[in-house]
Amino acid sequence: MSDPTIVVAGATGNLGGRIIKALRQRGAEVRALVRNSSARDKLEQLQKSGAAVVAVDYGNASELTSACSGAACVVSALSGLRQVIVQTQANLLDAAIRAHVPRFIPSDYSIDFTKFPAGQNRNLDLRRDFHELLDKASIAATTILNGAFADMLTGQMPLILFKLKRVLYWENADQRMDFTTMDDTAAFTANAALDPSTPRFLRIAGDQLSARELLAVVSDVTGKKFRLLRPGGLGMLGALIKIARLLSPAENELYPAWQGMQYMYNMFDGRGKLEPLDNDRYPGMHWTSARDALSSRQISE
Repeated sequence: MSDPTIVVAGATGNLGGRIIKALRQRGAEVRALVRNSSARDKLEQLQKSGAAVVAVDYGNASELTSACSGAACVVSALSGLRQVIVQTQANLLDAAIRAHVPRFIPSDYSIDFTKFPAGQNRNLDLRRDFHELLDKASIAATTILNGAFADMLTGQMPLILFKLKRVLYWENADQRMDFTTMDDTAAFTANAALDPSTPRFLRIAGDQLSARELLAVVSDVTGKKFRLLRPGGLGMLGALIKIARLLSPAENELYPAWQGMQYMYNMFDGRGKLEPLDNDRYPGMHWTSARDALSSRQISE
């Protein structure tokens, strides 16, 4: 029997590339969907991985259906705003159904947005909107929720303020949060794509830490004494989000400052916490702790 073919959309993206690498390591045949405008160096990188690179127009139904034909699963790692997460992904979903692909993994990879009401996080609301289409579709779907990417602890996520030697928190320093590296998320997604019996939701976390626990980890890793910093409660953070969005809407940006603040609010709110976890579903998985993620990177002053 030949190895299963997995279609990956968003192949030139950071997570998409990692998913493809993990699939190839597991012996899967990978069809990497790329746009005609994709950079040549990214295409060459995909080809070196052994993936079959297919340029598609996501607005062309027949072209997209042909690209999905014969696949065991379509994995979406698309990233963007409504045009991408809802409309382009809907085109991909329709193509998978027309091509009789049995399974679809949407581009969710986040905290559990199903637990809180709409209107609290724009980017997660887009995923919720797509789920309204997905849940009505005649295809088996599996959403993978991984919390926050642990890779962001050393940069984009304003939790650890290295220069100030502070760990920021809102409301409650003991509220635990979920962190999973991109590589671990990609590896789990690859396993799920090759697993014909996945449920509707799978929840994973490489580590679960509160701000207080993160303080101990970063102090130990850096050899420097960090302290907790509490700017205020969730009420104050909510007010700051409204002000930031009013003063600098940036609605066409994927991650304006207020969007990052919305994620922070949702994590400290606690409702997006992942439980129960499915970390043990694939015994060969190795989970990277927050300590490992911090230790593996050069942390500058």
